[in-house]
Amino acid sequence: MQRKPISRRERPAKSPLSREAVVKAALTLLKEDGLQKVTMRRIAEALETGPASLYVYVRDTQDLHAQLLDALLAELPAPKPGPNWRADLTHVAEAFLGVLMRYPEIARMTMTNLVMEPNSIRLLDTLAGLLLEGGADARAAAWGVDIVLAYVVATAVEHAGRNDDADLDSLRRMVATLDASVHPHLARLGAELVSGEGLQRFRWGLDVLVNGLLHGARP
Repeated sequence: MQRKPISRRERPAKSPLSREAVVKAALTLLKEDGLQKVTMRRIAEALETGPASLYVYVRDTQDLHAQLLDALLAELPAPKPGPNWRADLTHVAEAFLGVLMRYPEIARMTMTNLVMEPNSIRLLDTLAGLLLEGGADARAAAWGVDIVLAYVVATAVEHAGRNDDADLDSLRRMVATLDASVHPHLARLGAELVSGEGLQRFRWGLDVLVNGLLHGARP
């Protein structure tokens, strides 16, 4: 039995296109299939429109990727400066790391794209406020924000798509067979080279950065 075609007037009206709608559709694709599958064609299909119509709302793929990162950053905490500034800074940095670890393609993108959107600026402001609360002077706080973010991004990119357990086992075997006559310093460090789990080493590195920033802020 042939089905009666649905009249256009009986179909639910499509939501109007907007920058927010484009980013929302792209974010859904990112979470389901990864960044490589986030194409203008697939976004257009999800919004029941043509790819050309999307360029009214996003300039290009780089702009779209910046919008995706900014949308993901909306979930990050933004604690006010206070006596627990160091714990809060660590919490914010780990939350940012968590986002980038979930979406490694976005992590790699942030190394080459400068993103200055609302949530990105909020993250910068949060980190700057926490560093200032910790005693950093204006220059140390301003430059330190860059260093902290670069450290988080580099950590995420380093671990993206890597089998940490297999790589660590391979590294342990290499360290165990080091010839002290050839590599005396590495042989001396021995197992310390591969000690500590990922988050522990990340926190240690962050403390080193922050301590250095605060020390450099004082004569």
